[in-house]
Amino acid sequence: MTTGIVLFGHGARDPRWADTIRALAARVAELSPDTPVEPAFLEFMTPDLAAAVDTLVARGVDAIVVAPVFLAAGGHVLRDLPERLASIATRHPGLAVRVEPALGSLPAVIDAMARHCLDTLSVPAVELPDAAVREAQGAKK
Repeated sequence: MTTGIVLFGHGARDPRWADTIRALAARVAELSPDTPVEPAFLEFMTPDLAAAVDTLVARGVDAIVVAPVFLAAGGHVLRDLPERLASIATRHPGLAVRVEPALGSLPAVIDAMARHCLDTLSVPAVELPDAAVREAQGAKK
């Protein structure tokens, strides 16, 4: 059995948003060159989930692990993802699919984020220009 990974993220209108998910896909490929990995996006970006799965199946994958690249499991992970996977299942009968928890909810990821936040305490603060402070205060109203 050949298992591939789909890194499923929300997507955004700004193409730079995908840089992190593409970097994650590249790192997975670097750590495990024999593991097929594809990014996929819910909206605004390509490939979508169906196209990413099609690519993996075309590469000989008969099982996939979907890793939702979300900070927490909300409607997109709990509702939209299963709906899309149900549609994909009709096109790829026999494809084994496992959905992991939202990556941001995993204890190791929470620990890494907490450590990074604490590491920032040793970095000198940068004073914001007055215009940025006024803009941030205006956004609170």
